[in-house]
Amino acid sequence: MSLEKTIYVGPFVHCKSLNELDICTTGQIGVDEHGKIAFVLRESAGQPTSTQKGWENAKVVRTKDNGFFFPGFIDTHIHASQYPNAGVFGNSTLLDWLNTYTFPLESSFSDLKKAARVYKRVVARTLSQGTTTACYYATVHVPATNLLADICQSRGQRAFVGRVCMDRLSPSYYQDESVETAVRDSQACIDHVRRIDPHFTLISPIITPRFAPSCTDESLAAMGKLHQTTGIPVQTHISENKAEVALVRDLFPTSTSYTHVYDRAGLLTPKTILAHAVHLTKEERTLIKTREAKISHCPASNTALTSGAAPVRMMLDEGLTVGLGTDVSGGYTTSMLAECREAIFVSRHVAMTDGHEGGEEAKLSVAEVLFLATRGGARVVGLEGRIGGFEVGMEWDAQMIDLGATVGSGEGDDEGEDEEGLGLKRGLVEIFGTEGWEERVAKWVYTGDDRNTAAVWVRGKLVHAQMSFQA
Repeated sequence: MSLEKTIYVGPFVHCKSLNELDICTTGQIGVDEHGKIAFVLRESAGQPTSTQKGWENAKVVRTKDNGFFFPGFIDTHIHASQYPNAGVFGNSTLLDWLNTYTFPLESSFSDLKKAARVYKRVVARTLSQGTTTACYYATVHVPATNLLADICQSRGQRAFVGRVCMDRLSPSYYQDESVETAVRDSQACIDHVRRIDPHFTLISPIITPRFAPSCTDESLAAMGKLHQTTGIPVQTHISENKAEVALVRDLFPTSTSYTHVYDRAGLLTPKTILAHAVHLTKEERTLIKTREAKISHCPASNTALTSGAAPVRMMLDEGLTVGLGTDVSGGYTTSMLAECREAIFVSRHVAMTDGHEGGEEAKLSVAEVLFLATRGGARVVGLEGRIGGFEVGMEWDAQMIDLGATVGSGEGDDEGEDEEGLGLKRGLVEIFGTEGWEERVAKWVYTGDDRNTAAVWVRGKLVHAQMSFQA
């Protein structure tokens, strides 16, 4: 890949650590022909961009007023095939929801035209919301899973794409015929990604046993063997709600816990992503930490399906690696910005509960949820040091955020004034000019949406831009 050298000029914001939000109000970031950050200049107001040797003729991209650059979001858990059901879950809990809404929808992806229509939409939608990396669950179908990988590659989104494996507790019309076919079909999807992206530069396969209840011991063991022999990462669900945990206890009577089920199967490793983790015991959290497996926190889904409120502060304090996931369609939106809000609100509900999980210390801050959505997510998917921040040598996975003109600045409304003549910019965060930069970022997290995402890049390539964006 060869790109044009580009210097991104303006404020930039990223997380240096869990608690530290680094805000540079006047910066320059140079991105080379390979999409990597070559230099970072701080407090560079008034300095000509041509001061860097060899960058005299580089392209320049500038933010607008109240705009800033921010790392691309990393969605560590999303069911691409469930996108048509986003916001549709009635009064269901997890197991009822699967049978009522999810399995019938996913089974229909034997129709490749339908699969293409949905997958193109969800990839475009997530990109427009600043998600530069996504861990996708597809369906049991090999052609549809491979199609999702193709679409992600063609749109330039960094993605982990997994064919779902399950051989019980699902409709007979929608499950693996046998353990052997599950391994064969999973391998076929791995081989397809190797053909289109041999080094997994942008697209990676990911082994995807749906969750323990839908897999026999033999199926889990086979997936564990496939993981061990190929080194391909794993994604699955764990301890999402109490009924599911009880079901696992009944189905796997010789295992000491839900986590132990995966450990026995060889599926609990540093390359394992465990979604939800709401009801883990202390012993399970210790085992997950020992095996260096990772957690995807999905607060919107956990709330929508009344699964529970995950004690994220406890997990972080105990040294677990945590990122955020939208879990569409258990979650109602593909927006990672909305997921940041939901993570904050869930942590406040945890803080209001009695017992050792509650208390003021349980609350997550704006800086912390942004960390989970970027650097935390990078650690979860094994790409720390490559994406999630703005440092020399990292890849330019980034979004340009436009908060709009300051209220009362006299710039008016390029979409037309409202009936009161206030010059409101619909959908944009309202900045009144008295806010400091931390307050502007907080307003973006709490009141922003995809209309604030002016442009998005993956590995230096522009993959989404609003009509108003001028490169």
